[in-house]
Amino acid sequence: MSKPDDLLVAIATAVEAQQTNQMSLTVLVDGAVITGRLAPESAWRRRVAEVLADSDRLGTFASLFMDADDGDPAPSAPPTPSYLHFHVARILQGTVGIPETGGMYRIAIKDVSAWTMGDFSYSEP
Repeated sequence: MSKPDDLLVAIATAVEAQQTNQMSLTVLVDGAVITGRLAPESAWRRRVAEVLADSDRLGTFASLFMDADDGDPAPSAPPTPSYLHFHVARILQGTVGIPETGGMYRIAIKDVSAWTMGDFSYSEP
């Protein structure tokens, strides 16, 4: 999308304002279908930092994901989000979701060409 969808921006703003991770969403980005739940950026960053910190090889990168705004007073109006932060998310490919257990994805809202409410999953016939 050359101009981000105002409704999608409003959803991302509500997730940030309410600090909720219960909003299920599926998006189409450059032909890839990504499905999962939105998370506030600060929660997403903390979780990525935790995963990296537990890794012997990648632990040094954990500090990059720590929320720089921790401890600062909250702004009067939250900034308009530019990214969607997914957790327990999967890229749908053929008849499987990758990764099977879900992953952490950060997607620019401007790159979303289509979206729908809800989380898609596969069921056994």
